[in-house]
Amino acid sequence: MIAGVAPAARLFAALVLVTAIAALRHPMAQGVALIGAFVLVLLAGRPPAVLLHRLRHVEGFLVLLLVMLPFTVEGTSLVAIGPLDASAEGLWRAFGIVMKVNAAAALLFALIGDLDPVRLGHAARRLGVPLRLVQVFVFTARYVDLFRDEIRRLREAMRARAFTAGTSLHAFRSYGNMAGMVLVRALERAKRVEEAMRCRAFDGRLPAIGPPESRAGAAACTAMALVAAGTLLALDLMP
Repeated sequence: MIAGVAPAARLFAALVLVTAIAALRHPMAQGVALIGAFVLVLLAGRPPAVLLHRLRHVEGFLVLLLVMLPFTVEGTSLVAIGPLDASAEGLWRAFGIVMKVNAAAALLFALIGDLDPVRLGHAARRLGVPLRLVQVFVFTARYVDLFRDEIRRLREAMRARAFTAGTSLHAFRSYGNMAGMVLVRALERAKRVEEAMRCRAFDGRLPAIGPPESRAGAAACTAMALVAAGTLLALDLMP
């Protein structure tokens, strides 16, 4: 169902809904947003196991937030550890942030999780995002794996020369040399890519790849996103 909607409409809907979720303050509205996001994942046909795997990368930061925030927000004391007091208000605020972050992540996974960087860049351009920003995003997504492979090869070369990780001056010097080599090779690759693109008549615009994007369901997707965002904000204003 969602896969057939135009990418620009899906990206706009994601931006509207994530903005609305970020503005929520009432726990009931935050819970509704979280449940609705997971329901949307199921309706979109996305594998829940993949979503849970991706959320694991976020939960580490959220656990730290749950531990630290209650001790930094003033309010009714729940637990006292020496001079530190964990407040109920801080705990509720931490839970609210956890629900909003998970809801936003699930929502983005449902709406634009299947879009490759090129299609996502074209969708952003249709929404009026500056061309330079779109190009930076597309090229970064395209070459980040190449640079990761380059770092892996450099690390393997260092191990082959009996390098061992540590905190000595030699280790820090080796890390600095590796970072410098990555930057130099990145610059060289960027120059080669630019020359190859100019040889292929690149004029600074992103060429369309594949058939034209269908605009089917764009209006309905946009309308439903606005209605859902308005509903969440209305729930947030309820006493």
